[in-house]
Amino acid sequence: MDEELRRTLRCRFRSVEGHIRGIVRMVEEDRPCAAVLQQIQAVQGSLTQIQLLLLRAHLDRCLDRWTREDPERAQALREELVSFLRTVGCRCEDPIQEHPSWT
Repeated sequence: MDEELRRTLRCRFRSVEGHIRGIVRMVEEDRPCAAVLQQIQAVQGSLTQIQLLLLRAHLDRCLDRWTREDPERAQALREELVSFLRTVGCRCEDPIQEHPSWT
């Protein structure tokens, strides 16, 4: 994992951590359930984005070899993963952007 990705992940995880602390405070202050649920949904969205970031980094690194050796296989796997992500609820237009060498 390169240093830029590591920094980005640290920043995003710290943000989620702070958000969760805020949710705990909301519960302790007996805030309305709807408000707490809305904040939980926001944290879930943030974690989904972190997952996609990690998945993209993994694909960039691990599929790079396939892209050079067997571009059709790499593209087929990419499409399969995009389809999977959509079935598990990813609302992104294209959750895994094109790898530069896949075009």
